[in-house]
Amino acid sequence: MRFSLSSDCRRQLIWRESGTAYRPENIQVKDRYPTCSIMVWTGIMINSRTRLHVVANGTITGQRCIEEVLLAHVRLFRGAVGDKFVFMDDNATCHRTLAVQDCLDSEGIQRLVWQARSPDLNPIENVWDALGRQVAGRNYPPTNLNTLIHALTEEWDKLPEQLLDNVVQSMLRRVECCITLHGGHIPY
Repeated sequence: MRFSLSSDCRRQLIWRESGTAYRPENIQVKDRYPTCSIMVWTGIMINSRTRLHVVANGTITGQRCIEEVLLAHVRLFRGAVGDKFVFMDDNATCHRTLAVQDCLDSEGIQRLVWQARSPDLNPIENVWDALGRQVAGRNYPPTNLNTLIHALTEEWDKLPEQLLDNVVQSMLRRVECCITLHGGHIPY
C-alpha cells in the first residue's frame, strides 16, 4: 500500500453520458503522488500480524516481492501455521510474475486464487484504511518521509488485534455477499 503526505486520489465525481468518459474534454492528467509517499507491506491473520515492512526506494517488483516479502515474512508465517496456511495477496502485477509463483511453489505456499481487482473481498483494505485514519488523526501529523515512516510504524503497532481479527473473520460474509450480488459491489 502507498501512503502519501497529501491526498493522492484527488478524485472528482462527475456524472456524464454513458460512453463519454474517454473524450478529450473529460480527461485530466494529474500526478498521482505529488508529495512525499512511501510503499509499505504487512501480513495479517487471526491472532497475528507481521511487522510493517517499508519498501525503500520506489515500488516493489517481482524480485523485490520475493526477497523482501515472501522470504522475509510470508515464509515465516507459513512455517508457524503449517500446511493449512493459504496466502492471499492483492493481485498486484508484481505478485503475478512467474518468479513469484515459482518461489511460492518451492516454499510450499498455497496461494488463494481470487478475482482480480476485488478490494471488497480483501480484508487488508480495511486495515489500510484504519491505519491511514490513525496517522491522519495524530496530534502532530507527519511532515516529511521520516516522520511518515515513523507514524505508520507506530500506528501499525497500536492497531488493536481485535480489529485485524474482525476483518479476517469477515471474509466468509464478504464472499457470501459477493456471490449473492453476482460479483457486484458489496454495499457498506
